[in-house]
Amino acid sequence: MMTEDPTTLVPELALLGGAVLAVLVGAWTPRRRQGRVRVLALLAVGVGVVATVVAATRPPSTTFDTYVLDTTTHAVRAIVLVAVALILWWSRDAVAAHPRESEFTALVLLGGLGAVLMAGACDLLLLFAAFLLASVPLYALTGWAKSGATTEAALKYYLSGAFAGVTMLAGTTLLYGAGGTTGYEALPGGLATGAAGPAAVGLVAVLAGLAFKAGAVPAHFWVPDVTDGTPPAVAAVLTTIPKVGALAAMWRLLLAVPDQIVPWPLLVAVLAALSMTLGNLAAFAQTSVLRLLAYSTVSQVGYVLMIIAVGARAPQALPALLFYLAAYTLTNVAAFAVVAAHPARTIEEFRGLGRRRPLLASALVVSLLGLVGTPPTAVFVGKLTAFAAAFDGGMAWLAVLAAINTVASLFYYLRWIAPLFRDEPSGSADGIRESRTARHGAVTAALLSLVLGIAAGLVLPVFVAS
Repeated sequence: MMTEDPTTLVPELALLGGAVLAVLVGAWTPRRRQGRVRVLALLAVGVGVVATVVAATRPPSTTFDTYVLDTTTHAVRAIVLVAVALILWWSRDAVAAHPRESEFTALVLLGGLGAVLMAGACDLLLLFAAFLLASVPLYALTGWAKSGATTEAALKYYLSGAFAGVTMLAGTTLLYGAGGTTGYEALPGGLATGAAGPAAVGLVAVLAGLAFKAGAVPAHFWVPDVTDGTPPAVAAVLTTIPKVGALAAMWRLLLAVPDQIVPWPLLVAVLAALSMTLGNLAAFAQTSVLRLLAYSTVSQVGYVLMIIAVGARAPQALPALLFYLAAYTLTNVAAFAVVAAHPARTIEEFRGLGRRRPLLASALVVSLLGLVGTPPTAVFVGKLTAFAAAFDGGMAWLAVLAAINTVASLFYYLRWIAPLFRDEPSGSADGIRESRTARHGAVTAALLSLVLGIAAGLVLPVFVAS
């Protein structure tokens, strides 16, 4: 069913309206009262969540012939909105009274809007426009703190993104030339009668742009440097929100391209294997907690790509994908909130945290073991469903490799957990200014990860395509 009713886009309009209000209200509000901008943003997010719940009860439809409103879009809306709300909440201490506090809020909302639009796009032109919306505000957000490290990180992110954007636009042009259309619905028919070579090159180029946003191999080189060079709140946004939108967009686009024309399942499977393996190998030697989390996010993308690789063959792939994205989002946000709450840079600087801040240390343990896939956390259920989908989709070798990588990842996560419960050297906590809101945010996100894992039997059926 196709509609042109703008009320079907209330969640997206809420994010846009919240960003506009953040800029306008922030410009006329004294610095000491900028907190009201965050309140307005959270209200806008709340409106988006309510509208998403209401929209999810309606049958799937397409609005303005370019944007799909279905299970995938609704799930990504909910995941992104919850992530935005959590990050805006626990980052309060870090951004309060900052000269660009309102800009931080607006940029996060715009980045979230771009991620949601990527997930719902069913037209290549809208997909590219959403890619830009999920990129340009985040380039500015990367350099938001305006220090030497953040300026360097922003430049690296921008240059990598510019190259990925040009590549993606070229791929869009090739797919249009091969298929004669930019709409996903008509694309299979056009590609069936067009030239296979340009279609394959175009699809690979578009996937390269989406792989950049997702932080997947081989477009992952920006992830560790940008994550390590930005404040934890910014790093949490960059390694979570655009990934969700890009991976959902990759799923929707690839299912619109018959694998008889372009054999994309094997290509995605190889990217999955490389991402999870290289991400884990690079994380082994890290002593910086932010770089460790950065490479962890690269490996996590590999597990999601494994689900996408069998998307056309395994019926349970869609609920596995959406559940994994939700689980990863909560767990990753919790891990970065811990780093924001206890702003230490190295693993050794977390020594003794379990004695001094037992709740915060527990949140870190839950998030790190959650990223491994330890029951009863949500990522455990996500990995279980991912492995099942890979087996049913005829890629047992990829599931075995993912299991090996999961066991191997336990090494570097435990290397961070172990110092938490050792005696800390005298005076080691001096000079570390902890954030109360980030501490509360870390505990809340970790608890939500546990609740989602325990309630997986109730949540997974919700993600079944309607």
